[in-house]
Amino acid sequence: MPVDFASTALSVATAAPLSPTSPFGVAGYAPPEVSPWMPFWHLLTRLGEAQVLLPLAALAAIGLWACPQQRPVVRRWLLGFVAAFVLTTVSKIAFMGWGMGIAAWDFTGFSGHAMSAASVLPLLAWLGLQACRSPGLRAAGLGAAVGLAAVIAYSRLPVGAHSASEAVLGFGLGVAASLYALQGARPSISDAASGRVLRRSAALAVVMLGVLSAAPWVSPPTRTHQWVTALSLKLSGRPHPYTRHQLHHRAAMPEPMAMARPA
Repeated sequence: MPVDFASTALSVATAAPLSPTSPFGVAGYAPPEVSPWMPFWHLLTRLGEAQVLLPLAALAAIGLWACPQQRPVVRRWLLGFVAAFVLTTVSKIAFMGWGMGIAAWDFTGFSGHAMSAASVLPLLAWLGLQACRSPGLRAAGLGAAVGLAAVIAYSRLPVGAHSASEAVLGFGLGVAASLYALQGARPSISDAASGRVLRRSAALAVVMLGVLSAAPWVSPPTRTHQWVTALSLKLSGRPHPYTRHQLHHRAAMPEPMAMARPA
């Protein structure tokens, strides 16, 4: 039966969350507990949304492309990010459409927020560090970007969006893309780049930092999860996505029964 993308996305968005007392784990559906820090985590986790990071990444790539020495960095970043994005999306589709996950790890797909933050924030930092002459300060700047990405990845746990394995592996995937992009990279200041280009890079980085800070307050809620869910159902032909509860329930069943496809 064909699946309507709009109605599917709406039903997923409005579906009631599972009870946090479920014995099978509910990361991705309901936060395990409420704490005074919850509003902070909900704001911070939005810094990992693709709708926030991808436009900033495009601006950073354009800014770096203006420095000829940085063009290999941009090429490698595009290749690494696309690979990480595809792998993340495929992992989500494979679980929601066909139930392909790892119950022992409570893994149902890479965290897209963690992957995006870890792959994009170091690129933004590298843009702003083009005029920095100190290797120590450059390392500190990149370290701060990776550290912020790590905190964003962790935020997926208290908001109930992902399990620890999904956040850690998504973060690792993004870091791998960043390391691939920045391997052997040297700042443009070391190659006597024009002051105009360096000042423009620094100013662009400051503007993007301001946009990043304001994004959690002003950007509309992301709908990427609903879109991926709808795509999973359309490709698999299922009326409903697989859930984490089903993953753990199937793992607890005897082997012959676990091999049967759930309705």
